[in-house]
Amino acid sequence: MNEPPRAIVIIPTYNEAENVPPLVERILSLEVNVDVLIVDDNSPDGTGDVADAIARENPRVQVIHRPYKMGLGTAYTAGFMRALDLGHDRILTMDADFSHNPRYIPTLLRLTDTYDLAIGSRYVPGGGVRLWGWHRRLLSRGANLFARTMLGLHAHDCTAGFRCYRAHVLETVDPRSIRADGYSYLLEMLWRVQKAGFQVVETPIVFTDRRRGASKISQKEIFHAAGTVFRLAFSHPGQVSKPASTQLD
Repeated sequence: MNEPPRAIVIIPTYNEAENVPPLVERILSLEVNVDVLIVDDNSPDGTGDVADAIARENPRVQVIHRPYKMGLGTAYTAGFMRALDLGHDRILTMDADFSHNPRYIPTLLRLTDTYDLAIGSRYVPGGGVRLWGWHRRLLSRGANLFARTMLGLHAHDCTAGFRCYRAHVLETVDPRSIRADGYSYLLEMLWRVQKAGFQVVETPIVFTDRRRGASKISQKEIFHAAGTVFRLAFSHPGQVSKPASTQLD
């Protein structure tokens, strides 16, 4: 019998000492065999030390320490490259603050048996958000519509960070080639994945805003995302190649 694919979850962290232990515990308790890779940007609250303590107790947990706050995009790249070096077949990303519920991980893994990239989406039927005000909901919906329209993206949730990639996608779309940082990194990565012709699928999730710690999203981040959209829209003339994204209820 073929062995199940080796999977790993990349979790970028900055000041998430409260959230990391229960999150890792939840992930490792799932009925799927998945490892955890924490990428910490020298968090002042000691997140890196907390992660190291967990890793010492469990060989399924690894930690990358970075010297300062280098940004979400480069954290993803560091995690992707480590995961590929370790030979993982399925590489997931998720937030550290429980806004992404680990219970969706088995579904994302299952979908990548068929598709190249599976996205946990807020904006397909069955998905949604909790603990957001109307202003943030409107801003997020508008930003996604703007990105989809300008770039010809088929996915409805273009900046979703809860994803599962097959390894060959990241080997083809070299993460080190992504110019954007922050949440714009996710947008550019999706654009490159679609342009390369990979099959993308969305499955509904309910996104819950963090209950502990401070949000990392700022107005500056929003302007960066808009700039990324314009850069991508005009850097390569012509229509972005399909395949079309699929949504699953």
